[in-house]
Amino acid sequence: MNKTLLFCSLIFFFSCGVETQEIEEIPMETFRDEVKATPVKVGQSQRKSFDYLINASGKIEAENQVMSIVERSGYLIDLKVEEGQQVKKGDIIALLDKTDSELEWEKAQVSLRTASAEYESLKIVSSVETTFSEDLDKNARDEFWRASSGLLAAQIAVREAENNLAKTEVKAPITGAIADLKIKKGSLVNAGDEICLVLSTRSLEMKVKVLESDISHVKKGQKTEVYPVSGTSDSEREKITGTVTSINPKVDENGLVQVTIKLSAGGSLLSGMNARAVIRAPQNNNLVVPKEAVVYRSGRPVVFTIDNNEAIWNYIEVGKDNGREIEVLDGLEADKTVIVSNNVQLGHQAAVQITTE
Repeated sequence: MNKTLLFCSLIFFFSCGVETQEIEEIPMETFRDEVKATPVKVGQSQRKSFDYLINASGKIEAENQVMSIVERSGYLIDLKVEEGQQVKKGDIIALLDKTDSELEWEKAQVSLRTASAEYESLKIVSSVETTFSEDLDKNARDEFWRASSGLLAAQIAVREAENNLAKTEVKAPITGAIADLKIKKGSLVNAGDEICLVLSTRSLEMKVKVLESDISHVKKGQKTEVYPVSGTSDSEREKITGTVTSINPKVDENGLVQVTIKLSAGGSLLSGMNARAVIRAPQNNNLVVPKEAVVYRSGRPVVFTIDNNEAIWNYIEVGKDNGREIEVLDGLEADKTVIVSNNVQLGHQAAVQITTE
């Protein structure tokens, strides 16, 4: 009986020892193979031309806007425009009562006729005065007669009367749209009173503030894209193209520089509307990666490349960012396959599988 128990014990002991030895000899690679590879999408690090995008906000303004004013006193008897109406330069905006102006013009005409008669009389009298004729040439004699007769003063008075009569018609100073009507029909107005603002709505511009650190990338003639702040997205439908026309050579107290952009077309934009401008500043021969390839670990930018189906951790130094691509200044070479998806939680040497889905 004792021999049988001893034999069974020996068999159990050796069996446990063999099993333990077999478990300890399983290689670590076996466990790694059992971990499912993370599916990832990939991009490429490339050395190429890179559009640095400078974003700035501002207000849309009419490139030309002129206040239409009354040039003489009187009653406004007719207002021929309304807000938003398009007018051409020289179109009549408003009419003043002409009664006093017409009377002044008629008086000036009478004075002119009287002076003209006196002028002719002087010429007849002077033609027989040989001494006067010898002292003055023909042009000087004529000028003397015009002045002595009052003809010069009468002619000036007529021009003044005609000018005052013309001022009873208030005309559009430029082609554009009527805005900010300030007076009503029947009002008594004085010289200098404002009637309305005329905006050149077909020629708009935008003034934006650019950081002084970015101003070196902005040049006259650069193309821009302008989007209304009220828009839902940066869609092609909402985009208005523009061109940089001037750069203020002064940095303000906030470290900003004013840049003026002329818009190619008004589109849906209105004067006074808030909008966002994107200025494209091309950069040559830059190493860039898709923006999605860059993740941050402990505040430092990281890009994962792929080596033998493993994610390789690369610390990088980043430069400019245009919203789609990021410039890499150091830490990565060109023509490397970089991971652009499922890379937020990846670890160094984690198993990955490239997918296009």
